[in-house]
Amino acid sequence: EVHVWYLCPDELNNQSQLNMYEELLSPSEREYADSMKATMLRKDVVLSRALLRTTLSRYTGCKIDPRSFEFKKNKFGKPEVLWPLDDSTAEQPLHFNISHTTSLIACGIAINAHIGIDVEEKKRNTTKNILSLARRYFTPSEVDSLAEISDSDAQRKEFLKLWTLKEAYVKALGMGFSGAPFSTFSIMLETSKGIRISKTSNASRPGYDHLSENWLFTLAELNSSHYMSVCIEDSSRSQAGPEDSPAPVGLKVWKTVPFVEDTLVSGTEAVKLIA
Repeated sequence: EVHVWYLCPDELNNQSQLNMYEELLSPSEREYADSMKATMLRKDVVLSRALLRTTLSRYTGCKIDPRSFEFKKNKFGKPEVLWPLDDSTAEQPLHFNISHTTSLIACGIAINAHIGIDVEEKKRNTTKNILSLARRYFTPSEVDSLAEISDSDAQRKEFLKLWTLKEAYVKALGMGFSGAPFSTFSIMLETSKGIRISKTSNASRPGYDHLSENWLFTLAELNSSHYMSVCIEDSSRSQAGPEDSPAPVGLKVWKTVPFVEDTLVSGTEAVKLIA
């Protein structure tokens, strides 16, 4: 099961509340926030780190203060919790991932499973032609699928869905775009059969042997304004056949104002599952 906690920066404007969130940050996080020239960007940094720290604290039963968390990065730069060696929570490690736009910040949580999450605004437009972008980043089969959509707005939305799915996957791998280029795997979005992933011939090149198909996905509309994709590792898929439909991902979503209010929005109009 995957848990997602999200907040909307535009709804959080109380300065004393923002100051309280800033106090949760480490010195290096504050320094990074202070390096942001635009006030809105600084606010987003503070809120994203506060959301992460308060969310992680929940899953320790609040035994670990949000201020106390320390993080490390893997060689590709993906952050992970640096658990104390004597802490019982290390036996069931929490995996997390953060994604944000200017209007929404989301934190995905999974236990004993690597996770990636990506959110994109549904109304996001691109300055370039959709198919031109797809040919640059996507696989031929994905480009062909998009080319079959004649309506330009529907094509744009399908492109965004695919982008969030692929982004969630490379973030779950923990390798980023450079370590797992979008051209090395294809994602097939079939509402009736779920979301499938397969390696392309590019994945046979040296350096890409880490790619696997043992992953589960979920795609949803969030807050009526965003597409959200979540990807988690599933070792049981290694025994599944190529025609076996992926199991559905259990998903719970909360909208939060840290320390103030939490609202479970799964099963409401705020979370509409697509696949």
